[in-house]
Amino acid sequence: MGKYDDIIDLPHHVSKTRPQMSMHDRAAQFSPFAALTGYDDTVKETARLTDRKLELTEEEINDLNLKVQILKEYADTQPFIFVEYFMPDKKKSGGSYVTITGNFRRIDEYAGTLILTSGEEIHLSDIYSIEGDVFDIIERF
Repeated sequence: MGKYDDIIDLPHHVSKTRPQMSMHDRAAQFSPFAALTGYDDTVKETARLTDRKLELTEEEINDLNLKVQILKEYADTQPFIFVEYFMPDKKKSGGSYVTITGNFRRIDEYAGTLILTSGEEIHLSDIYSIEGDVFDIIERF
């Protein structure tokens, strides 16, 4: 005869005065005992992928320089452009390529940035490509 044979087959007790606790609330009561606080965030940050900054070819650099010159010439018309550029990651090496659209305002030669009318500033050295209708003139030559 076992120690608990007299109660092993009894039905599970359900309180008549207290509501049954949900599984979520039942699990939450153990969360303060997490052994490594911040470990999950560290693992997620380490697993987050970043891209390397691509090196442009001489031809691509010349193409971008030509487009910057065209933008300077047509700055008074504030042409609408698409700029793809490398945005360095603030937490680890690498970054990601981002595309921004907007109207061109000017080139700040001193800071080496392209400025849009929205106030966005993009370092010329981070630009991967610039597109827009204003560059249709290049295709004519």
